[in-house]
Amino acid sequence: MNQILQRRTLGRFALAGLLLAGAAVAFVRPAHAADETPDALVKRISSDVLETIKSDKSIKAGDVDKIMVLVNTKIMPNVNFQRMTASAVGPAWRQATPEQQKRLEEEFKTLLVRTYAGALDQVSDQTVSVRPFRGSLDDKEVLVRTEVRGGGDPVQLDYRLERTPGEAAGWKIYNINVLGVWLVDTYRTQFAQQINSKGIDGLIAALAARNKSNGKS
Repeated sequence: MNQILQRRTLGRFALAGLLLAGAAVAFVRPAHAADETPDALVKRISSDVLETIKSDKSIKAGDVDKIMVLVNTKIMPNVNFQRMTASAVGPAWRQATPEQQKRLEEEFKTLLVRTYAGALDQVSDQTVSVRPFRGSLDDKEVLVRTEVRGGGDPVQLDYRLERTPGEAAGWKIYNINVLGVWLVDTYRTQFAQQINSKGIDGLIAALAARNKSNGKS
């Protein structure tokens, strides 16, 4: 039971982390986003989104429809969710058809939102402290370490980001570490068991059933 509670707590912080690190970019994205350092980006948008969540009672109350709109319009453009899903699925991703990959992304996204929507009612007086970025801006992938404070012991919340090229150059999140546990790694273990038992279609069916169950709760 303690493991279940711990896993749920980690997942809640993970969803909150995605919200904190993604949603506000569309509101205040700088003119030269490609020039913004990854730690500055995380610090700016974390502060902005905290204020957004605190001021929106329906989001804090776990309104899944409104949270899903927020995720689709404000978060997904700033997350490499295909890479996140592929990493969670593991080697079987390469054998999946494009349609299966699309379904896996959709169901995984819904799983994260529906399972952990209730976490947002815990947002009150939290603040985010971002540690100075250590590394080179020429790196293709970086780690940004943060700490969420308020309402108990500080929570370590770290982000792995990758630099994207082209007109949309900037940084995108592809994994989150909560209290020393990487989100993608946690789900990879669960997904591997389902894939080994019933294949990709079995995993898709299991995710859809779990999402349907979560939607009724």
